[in-house]
Amino acid sequence: MDKYLRTWRQDALNKGQNDAAIYIGDKVLALTNNDSDAFWLAQVHFGNNNFTRALALLSRKDLVSRSLSCRYLAAHCYIKQGRYDQALAILGEDNPTHLITTSHNARRKLAHINGHVQRNVTHRGGRAPRDRIELSEERERDRDSEKELKFQAGMCHLRGLCFAKRNAFDRARECYKDAVRIDVQCFEAFDQLMKNSMMSPAEELAFLEELDFDSIRIDDASLAQEAAHFIKLLYTTRLSKYSSPATLANATETLSTHYNLASNPDLLLTRAETLYTQCRFYEALAITTSILNSQANPNSSLDGSSSSTNASLGHSPRLYPLHLALLFETGSHNTLFHLSHTLSTHAPHESYTYLAIGTYYLSTFRIAEARRFFSKASLMDPHSAPAWIGFAHTFAAEGEHDQAIAAYSTAARLFQGSHLPQLFLGMQHLALNNMQLAWEYCLAAFEKSSGAIKSGTEEDFGNKIFNNSNLGGDPLVLNEIGVILYHQSNLPAAAKLFHKALELAAELGCNMTAWVATRANLAHSLRRLGRFEESLAEFDECLRTATGGSAPASAFEPGRGMAAFANLSLNSTSAGVSPSGAASGYDERNLIGSIHTSRGLVLLSMGGRTRDAVMALHEAVRVLGGDAGGGGVAGTLLTRAMEYWALEEDMDLDGQEPAMPREAMMAITGGVRSKRKGKEAVSGRSNTTMNQPSNERLLERRLDGDADDILDAALGAMR
Repeated sequence: MDKYLRTWRQDALNKGQNDAAIYIGDKVLALTNNDSDAFWLAQVHFGNNNFTRALALLSRKDLVSRSLSCRYLAAHCYIKQGRYDQALAILGEDNPTHLITTSHNARRKLAHINGHVQRNVTHRGGRAPRDRIELSEERERDRDSEKELKFQAGMCHLRGLCFAKRNAFDRARECYKDAVRIDVQCFEAFDQLMKNSMMSPAEELAFLEELDFDSIRIDDASLAQEAAHFIKLLYTTRLSKYSSPATLANATETLSTHYNLASNPDLLLTRAETLYTQCRFYEALAITTSILNSQANPNSSLDGSSSSTNASLGHSPRLYPLHLALLFETGSHNTLFHLSHTLSTHAPHESYTYLAIGTYYLSTFRIAEARRFFSKASLMDPHSAPAWIGFAHTFAAEGEHDQAIAAYSTAARLFQGSHLPQLFLGMQHLALNNMQLAWEYCLAAFEKSSGAIKSGTEEDFGNKIFNNSNLGGDPLVLNEIGVILYHQSNLPAAAKLFHKALELAAELGCNMTAWVATRANLAHSLRRLGRFEESLAEFDECLRTATGGSAPASAFEPGRGMAAFANLSLNSTSAGVSPSGAASGYDERNLIGSIHTSRGLVLLSMGGRTRDAVMALHEAVRVLGGDAGGGGVAGTLLTRAMEYWALEEDMDLDGQEPAMPREAMMAITGGVRSKRKGKEAVSGRSNTTMNQPSNERLLERRLDGDADDILDAALGAMR
């Protein structure tokens, strides 16, 4: 009878008839009073979210103290109920680290020896049947040992969850790592390490290499090695995209081609994450959109909006933060609004729903509303890095540096392996002109991003960077450190760092349009060093990249952070670089106008190229349209440059050698001065030009025609 009832019980469970399975399972337990039947019934209660009934069943027969599997299930029930202290009391606070040193190879060697002995005895005509019985018993003991290891690894994972809820993140990290060391197939513990950024990219790669994938056992021993290699490739795709781009690319390519997983959503998501770190937002958005639409069936419903709604739901939670960040970067406000509305209607209990709403409000510059929804998302999921980063971004966007620092500090404590909170803290202190703190935080971000050991002195740090060809890490970190050195007037080191950041971005395959500001920072460093030809070449490259590439990145990247666009406004003699943590970002018009203004300044500094400088500044004024903070500076410089050009033209008519007065050159390169003082500097050298307005009108008419051609060409390239 019990055999018949067990078959009925399992059939009901397979059909999803949980009530029937519980009813029949209770009768089986009453007939047999067997521990395995009690554990089976407790598992059904657990799967049906009846945690209290499962605990009562386990406690009634005192299974918790007698069975390792029942102890694991009871602790899991307490965790689901939020009773972490009770769960930890059952699990204990110490990990069974002695199981890590238990060599799986030794067990396989023992099995091999047993098999060898059995074959020898059989060959000698010995007691083969008895040896077969002993071998069967040995295999059964091996299976029991493997089950014990798996449950011990699962208990380590649960222990890590309890410590994480206590905010003891160091102990939680060790529990997760021990869980994977004991059982490499304990993916949930590995997933906690990766998605919560509990290790730096270098630590993740080192941890992966120390795992014993050869311990994986399958029925067909000939396929064991291939299974181990396959699992290692899968784990590699979950690593940070900064740890080892070549290793990641090889794993993704092998899984896509050899194992035919190219269309698998997880592999596509890995590819999209890689493209996102490379600032190739439109390509990544195409991939995430294809994942969202993979479940849509236009023929399944007459209502197109219904099929669109179904396509937006039922995906991995990892997908939504990345997709939202890409929609933000590409300025897809309407799509953001529609997705937010769909998620709020059909998934109101998910944290990424409120993350979507906050991202939409941030994209439309409604900062207060964005902050409220980011806060809601972080409360629903305290381990959501995008929610915490977005919440901190709202304070940075309003210039509330103290609140932003507090929020970024919380993110740094929660996500100890991520370099982004440290980088953003450095940006905020840079905005507050706290150079020493900015330096320390940016160095910490560099250490986490690249895996290099942090050095306290600039000389050691510079040697580590410039002598290391395989630096790795996030180029944005090098850009921010270069900004700090620029403000400290360490121009040679700053120029090297900007150049190294561009090299690293190119090695990572980044879209160089997103790094125009870093190249402009390099050009300004070269300008202040007096290397005008090199500076002009870099500004020309900036202009080519900005007008010929895709749309520049915006100021913020939810989940990853702020883009590498520095403030290039010319406010003083040391203008050109400021913290990229500034709240307002440049659009295409302001960026291109700023580059033209910088080119004009360099051309004026070179001497003998006043006409080219006037053309560049005239173009800057046309592009900027006289906006405050941009066109005003370019307009002032243009007026001064036209005066000097008129002077040079007049000198040419009189047969004199054209030359730029030294005092006038110092006035121009010194930044923005009053127009009256500028005229006095010119009139001190020659009064004839100031009395000849016809020359200036002639030059203006000539410039208008030339500028129209240049502007049309530039705008055509942008379109």
